[in-house]
Amino acid sequence: METPSVPPSAEMRFRVRLRTRWSDEDNHGVLNNAVYLTLLEEARFAYFGELGLLRENRFPFVLAHSNVLFLAPGRGGAEVDVECRTTRVGKTSFEQVYRVIEAASGKAWCEAGARLVGVDEQGRKVALTEVLLAGIRSLEGG
Repeated sequence: METPSVPPSAEMRFRVRLRTRWSDEDNHGVLNNAVYLTLLEEARFAYFGELGLLRENRFPFVLAHSNVLFLAPGRGGAEVDVECRTTRVGKTSFEQVYRVIEAASGKAWCEAGARLVGVDEQGRKVALTEVLLAGIRSLEGG
């Protein structure tokens, strides 16, 4: 399995502060692995919301692939900063990378990558819209 290639924090273009819930811990007292995907999704929601690209709170794409590298055990009831950057854009898909960092300690809990595919209202794969591409370019540069 490929390790996500996440650039240093200084190169990440977007950050959002989120909070885990106390109930997100599993029976070992650490953040349940499924919660990380929710944190990444919330970061995507904030990223595209800031760009004004969500219609009725819906993404114009679906998650096709994700890969999470767990670096340190997370915990519930903690504030985290989720960094996000779009690293590749194609005709019908794009890729993003993420880092989840505990705000209090600065310790990275995970690094992750995701491939997202453009879809229409019926869920069919389509080319990414120029509006979406322009929004990504406005935040990422180039």
